[in-house]
Amino acid sequence: MSVQILAPAGNFESLSAALANGAHAVYFGVGKLNMRSRASVNFTVEDLKSVAEMCHARSVKAWMTLNTVVYDSELEEVRHLCCAAKRAGIDAVIAADFAVLEAARAEGLAIHLSVQANITNIEAVRFYARYADVMVLARELDLERIEYICRKIREEKITGPSGELVRIEVFCHGALCVAVSGKCYMSLAVFNTSANRGDCYQPCRRAYRVQDSVNGQELEIENSYVMSPRDLCTVEILPRILDAGVTVLKIEGRGRSADYVGAVTKVYREALDCWSNKSTPAPEQLEDWQRRLKEVFNRGFWKGGYYLGEKVGEWAESGENKSALVKLLCGRVINCFAKAKVVQVQLNSDYVSLNDRFLITGPTTGAVEGVITSLRVGDTEAERAEKGMEITFPFETVVRKNDSFFILLPRNPEAASTPR
Repeated sequence: MSVQILAPAGNFESLSAALANGAHAVYFGVGKLNMRSRASVNFTVEDLKSVAEMCHARSVKAWMTLNTVVYDSELEEVRHLCCAAKRAGIDAVIAADFAVLEAARAEGLAIHLSVQANITNIEAVRFYARYADVMVLARELDLERIEYICRKIREEKITGPSGELVRIEVFCHGALCVAVSGKCYMSLAVFNTSANRGDCYQPCRRAYRVQDSVNGQELEIENSYVMSPRDLCTVEILPRILDAGVTVLKIEGRGRSADYVGAVTKVYREALDCWSNKSTPAPEQLEDWQRRLKEVFNRGFWKGGYYLGEKVGEWAESGENKSALVKLLCGRVINCFAKAKVVQVQLNSDYVSLNDRFLITGPTTGAVEGVITSLRVGDTEAERAEKGMEITFPFETVVRKNDSFFILLPRNPEAASTPR
């Protein structure tokens, strides 16, 4: 059974980036009944057909998330979304609430069990097999437990509604929640915004100190970010995950930018292709994968996460982004000359220099990078261009008018070859 890379998409930019960088399937939300309910990282019902068509044009599966806690007042919306997904040709619905499972089954939609179902044992797999073809296991399971569940599925020939053996999905990369399988109530208690309704304010990502309420004495702790785990990174232990029997590798990050989606998807697709061909990557290849993953959003990495049965959590040094590169929005694309392989950009802030590394993002473009190897301001060769200028430079990739233009800078200024 072939293994799939499942990439996140919070908007058309991220969707295009996932499709261009080797995703086998994409998951996304529509409206508010998903675990990323804020409008900035969701599609609309009207977008469903376009999403399905973009995915299917590249032989990629489109999976819609409908995985929050659902109230009675929302059941009609659940049925409406399932009906719309079926009409649009969406391949599956990711869910955990039984009301959603029943609504999706009534529409004849394939169902995938969300991590919110907290599946930790084979009995739960047997139960949910009446609904689902794919099941995400609880995040805290180690590889020994995962391997046991996958083996029992094969031995008992546990099949889903499609008649095929149930497939097991796990997270391979991205943010981890301090709570078991993401079932956290801290945001609800502090801000009255429920993580289980897709509206987490992430109080766990803040620094805390421990203080005696009687005498005011503070306890010294090793790290004040005691509830903010580092991000999961499994690229180096992928063979062990595959050997356990996992067939869907899920990348976390529907709230992340297109460059994150593109970079992480590409690295894991390369790693999967390498391991699947029984090849052992050279040390330089492993280092390159790690370098590229560190360049996009991360809170530091916990290599292997719970899969290796290590101590509970490796805590981040902060709750903020620790990516090696910083994106500086400098302007927008005003023209792309495909035959000449030249891009024209209007600079709206800061400046640009020769040899700067850049990023261009857009709904159709996704996220593409390059280096300014030559630079023109008008008809004049230049080494630097200032805010307000129109510049042109060579770039082989076709981009689109109004795409965003960023300069990529080292987060550590000392790492820059040319100080800015």
